[in-house]
Amino acid sequence: MPNYLLAYHGGGGMAQDQAERDKLMAKWGKWFQDLGPALVDGGNPVMRAKTITSKGSVSEGGGQNPISGYSLIKANDLESAVKLAGGCPVLSGGGSVEVGEVVPAM
Repeated sequence: MPNYLLAYHGGGGMAQDQAERDKLMAKWGKWFQDLGPALVDGGNPVMRAKTITSKGSVSEGGGQNPISGYSLIKANDLESAVKLAGGCPVLSGGGSVEVGEVVPAM
């Protein structure tokens, strides 16, 4: 069964209020629990990013759609992975999830 990278973009960032942070983390915890054995690696948030182009220029903040985190799941196919990603809490915060199959290179 292939692995799929879920790259999170946007989503409103981390809440400033502790109660809101706790609520958000509970949503993530429930989603991870609901994924069950499909969850390979819960990943981590990404706080700072820069984008490097092929010409060597570097933009601050990760460009127009910076990555805000990632996870790794396993699924039968891309459509199944997209369905699993559809419950991601980043979507409720206005963010998006990029889903891509991870192909073993070696």
